[in-house]
Amino acid sequence: MNIGFFDSGLGGLTILKAVAKRLPQYSYEYFGDTKNLPYGDKSEEEIYALTKAGVESLFNRDCALVIIACNTASAETLRKLQDEWLPEAFPERKILGVIVPTVEEVIESRCGKVSLIATKRTIDSDKYAVEFKNRAQSPVELTQVATPELVPFIELNELELATTAAIKRIETAVGEGDGVILGCTHYTQIKDQLRSHFGNSLQVFSQDEIIPEKLFLYLQNHPEIETQLSQAGARNIHLTQHRPDYDLLIGQFLGGAFLSEV
Repeated sequence: MNIGFFDSGLGGLTILKAVAKRLPQYSYEYFGDTKNLPYGDKSEEEIYALTKAGVESLFNRDCALVIIACNTASAETLRKLQDEWLPEAFPERKILGVIVPTVEEVIESRCGKVSLIATKRTIDSDKYAVEFKNRAQSPVELTQVATPELVPFIELNELELATTAAIKRIETAVGEGDGVILGCTHYTQIKDQLRSHFGNSLQVFSQDEIIPEKLFLYLQNHPEIETQLSQAGARNIHLTQHRPDYDLLIGQFLGGAFLSEV
């Protein structure tokens, strides 16, 4: 069986690339809903329906475990999918998100004041604030900033424009803060530019650096899943809408992989 990754576009490929580097032996299936990108401006009902369809497609491709790499989808749908849909539809499978591991990483860093940049839907869900409240022993002061303009820039590979916009938003929000959470998988692509700009004054939390180790530990703690996983090392990518420029991006991320349109 395989490990699946679901994302609203190509941003989750950064997570897949990092996970595949940390755990190269497993086989991975990626589902990017590029036809309906972005999710940040959609209703909760739309996001749930689209995410469920993508996750179901991955389960039908023999995934034992699916990671919802999209923060918006994790915030809006993860708990409902886990509690209501999964037990009836695929009771032996698992769905994980990216928000809780990220919150755990920030707490472990002992940052007391952080900013979150993310899509409007992720911010409106207040999911990060809820998880900090539930998990942190000492209060974490969280400033949340919606940055809907970044995903379109990054999808078009306009990284300089995305970086400039992100810096402006972060500088306005952070003040005397300790760190910033890149609360969208797309934003991992500008982490180096942000670190170059802010230097040691601000810790940048990027999910491609968090999820691989968290997944490794999860599989160690759940041998009933790990023992089912194929170790053929395959990487397959499935998109709901293909564009020629996606081939270049996929090649940069994974060095080329089987690509199909679903």
